[in-house]
Amino acid sequence: MMYWVRHITAYAYDQPVDLAAHLLHLKPRALPGQRVVHARIRCQPAPDHATETHDHFGNAATRIFIAAPHQHFEVTAEALVAVDFAPPPPPEATLPWDVVADQARRGCDEATEYLHASAHAPALAEAAEFARPCFPPGRPVLAALLDLNERIATEFRFQAGVTSISTPVEEVLRLRRGVCQDFTHLMIAALRGLGLPARYMSGYIRTRPLPGQERRRGADQSHAWVGAWLGERDGWVGLDPTNGIVVRDEHVVIAWGRDFADISPLRGVILGGGAHQLSVSVDLEPAEGG
Repeated sequence: MMYWVRHITAYAYDQPVDLAAHLLHLKPRALPGQRVVHARIRCQPAPDHATETHDHFGNAATRIFIAAPHQHFEVTAEALVAVDFAPPPPPEATLPWDVVADQARRGCDEATEYLHASAHAPALAEAAEFARPCFPPGRPVLAALLDLNERIATEFRFQAGVTSISTPVEEVLRLRRGVCQDFTHLMIAALRGLGLPARYMSGYIRTRPLPGQERRRGADQSHAWVGAWLGERDGWVGLDPTNGIVVRDEHVVIAWGRDFADISPLRGVILGGGAHQLSVSVDLEPAEGG
């Protein structure tokens, strides 16, 4: 599937910003199953200096510095991306989840980093207990993961405005409401609590649904989902607990990390500015012929 991506972030400040330095994670990641035809980022005001690099996790990152005073800052990221992720293995053919957890404990370079607690996704006992009924001893790992993915989509209500990025996983468990980043952090915390590596995936989900399907929750904004490890043999699979689906051809990956803090789309330091208003819009539309 070929998609056009357009992501606009705009800040309006009460007072002039004299200096600004920002780190952007806004360019799609080249992956098996995801081909980036082209990608560009435009800023207003234009930066005095910009550097294209890669972060610790291998994600594309853009660093910009603006020296001109400004009260409005807008970033537009556009890309053309072809997506066709391979289907996961049959769930019952995957390794038992406790075997995968044992592999992670013994050490695997690509997975161990995502086994340990992070600020927004701790290895939380309460989250592990919530997930435990999906993980009886010896159950194939993907069968258990799909069960948990569907359970979160079913038992939790998608509702903007009741949480923020600082809302802890314990509060999300109590509220049973939130948005994609909440459900993603919850699932990651649950898996880490069970000894299973999981990473935070950032990107987009298609804006308009496929014919005959309901609109996906989390469209029109940055989206988040879980990268779950199936063991050394089968690698990683993308699971979207907000919608209860496997990531195949409706998502575009921007970046991954331990949690949201590693790969915020836009973060920075400014001198001045005072209070501000933020607006964000996202479109992920099939390209013509895609």
